[in-house]
Amino acid sequence: MEERSYWLAWREINGIGAVLLHRLWQQFGSVETAWNATSLELQQVEGIGAGRAEKIVADRQQINPEKILANYQQYNPRFITPSDRSYPKILKTIPDAPTILHYRGDITILEQLETCRGMAIVGTRKAGKYGSIWAERYGQVLTEQGFIIISGLAEGIDRIAHEACLDAGGQTIAVLGNGVDQVYPPSNRQLYDRIEQSGLILSEYPSGTKPDRKHFPARNRIVAGLSQATLVMEAGMASGALITANLANDYGRDVYALAGNLDSPQSEGCIHLISQGAQILPKPERFLELLDVMPRTHITEPEIQDLVQSLDVKVAQFLPTLDEPLQALLRSILALQNNAPMDLIIEQTKLSTSEVSSGLLQLELMGHIVQNPGMRYAIA
Repeated sequence: MEERSYWLAWREINGIGAVLLHRLWQQFGSVETAWNATSLELQQVEGIGAGRAEKIVADRQQINPEKILANYQQYNPRFITPSDRSYPKILKTIPDAPTILHYRGDITILEQLETCRGMAIVGTRKAGKYGSIWAERYGQVLTEQGFIIISGLAEGIDRIAHEACLDAGGQTIAVLGNGVDQVYPPSNRQLYDRIEQSGLILSEYPSGTKPDRKHFPARNRIVAGLSQATLVMEAGMASGALITANLANDYGRDVYALAGNLDSPQSEGCIHLISQGAQILPKPERFLELLDVMPRTHITEPEIQDLVQSLDVKVAQFLPTLDEPLQALLRSILALQNNAPMDLIIEQTKLSTSEVSSGLLQLELMGHIVQNPGMRYAIA
């Protein structure tokens, strides 16, 4: 029986959300194995006590995973689960990663996120001239450098970013707060069709799901989770873009905000993010340098090799005095050429987000590493 049938079956169990289902998956190695676990085995999972374990065992007797899959596929023929190869590794690093992703368009774009980094461009639906100009400029420049632009198919900044990417011949991902068969807002029908033809449309909601305000914050976590960094172009204090930015920060991803006019309500959210530690978004050329996209002609290959060798010696001096998780973090930073973003450290070390965040802080306080702009870590 397909593993994906058990991802669907677990969703039928009352009280099993994305976070708990991921814990079950991690504990047992597969959701099918978890499905067949005994009550005592289930109680080994954080968040499952004796009462809940007994309830799970009783409830699953009434559920046929194979039948659920057959019925579900009638209306949702295209979807992936975390067990599928197409499911992006970067999304698996967030604790509340969606257990089902429905799609339309080119699903191989998700696999390309491993080599072509994703960049979220988000902002207000009521974009002003200033934010619109920079959203378009960034969408174009990042696309030309091979980035995949990710946004939410809303009016305003989202729409501008998607269109700039497509106009530059790139690939964009639109994450929806409704079923992939629904177009919202209706005015974006033409854009939706363009993305379906040459990009990718994603949603964790099944076909037929109408737009609902409560869906959009959940949608935003997928935008943040797929992206290496989140760029907020314009946002008021009530903008959903702030939710995306805060989630990105929680996930250890970079957050940049476009500094705007102090008198503009559309800039209040960006100014707030900057006051809370978000980085000020510079001109695209400088931003690309921060991302190490632009070639660094001021350092030669022999100089790079000397630097790597000196770092190896430095790390070897204090590695034996550190616990294994901290050693793993240092080795990862070196392997990532001493300019390591947190999401890649998580992926490489296989440690949890909280373990990596705590470990990096320890190493920084001990003076072994430093945090560079863009939340990248290097040997001190």
